[in-house]
Amino acid sequence: MEIALVLVIIAVLFISRAVKVVPQQNAWVVERLGKYHASLSPGLNFLVPFVDRVAYKHSLKEIPLDVPSQVCITRDNTQLQVDGILYFQVTDPMRASYGSSNYITAITQLAQTTLRSVIGKLELDKTFEERDIINAKVVEAIDEAALNWGVKVLRYEIKDLTPPNEILHAMQAQITAEREKRAVIATSEGKRQEQINLAEGMKQAAIAKSEGEKQAAINTAQGEAAAITEVANATALALARVGAAIGQPGGEQAVQLKVAEQAVHAYGRLAQESSTTLVVPSNMTEVATLISSAMKMVQVQKNEA
Repeated sequence: MEIALVLVIIAVLFISRAVKVVPQQNAWVVERLGKYHASLSPGLNFLVPFVDRVAYKHSLKEIPLDVPSQVCITRDNTQLQVDGILYFQVTDPMRASYGSSNYITAITQLAQTTLRSVIGKLELDKTFEERDIINAKVVEAIDEAALNWGVKVLRYEIKDLTPPNEILHAMQAQITAEREKRAVIATSEGKRQEQINLAEGMKQAAIAKSEGEKQAAINTAQGEAAAITEVANATALALARVGAAIGQPGGEQAVQLKVAEQAVHAYGRLAQESSTTLVVPSNMTEVATLISSAMKMVQVQKNEA
């Protein structure tokens, strides 16, 4: 009975050492007689008892690593308190086991030294503006060295950049001054645009007014020209009718009567004006002579026509 119990214990111990079940996203490194033998993949695996042993166990998942806060000095000699987080993944279990005694510590230290070097090349303002560049340079530097450790650095993110309180106050004052400057510039630009708009409006109004006055003058001139033309046409028509009337029987007598009436009317109008000295012909036959002369001129024009 005791022998059977011993055999069962040996069998259980044998099986426990010979059969290994590796979880998903894990890799186990097996050594045979103290020397690297193989890396076990997820699933059921078999070992030689008391000859093979699982020396290292690695997770192949993406691992976040908190990089401790540290003081970095910028190019313009300003101290910054910087901390970040690093994401990496084991890609080669064998190298991760034998490439470094502690790859996590190695990655952390390299991330800190690289970060100090990168920030030391930048001025204070640039460190806040170029976080992506800083992250990329840190990842590039670490990833190159981590190849020998069987680790792939995926990304690095800066969590906080904290300058001293004096620098914070100075930066706040600078931001306030910059905003006030922008407000003043915006106000002046608004006033400038307002003046430009007003001047443009006055210019357009003056142009419209001058165009209106020009058109009014043109219309007036055209109206006066049309009036003169109408008067000339009416005069010509009247003269034509007068000439035609003279050629009719009794036309000359009518002309004589008309001339006599106009002469009498003119003398009467002069007599009504108190400030006008009226000179009356001494011989009234002169009036007849004037009428006779006018009729001769009419007769001459008639013959020429």
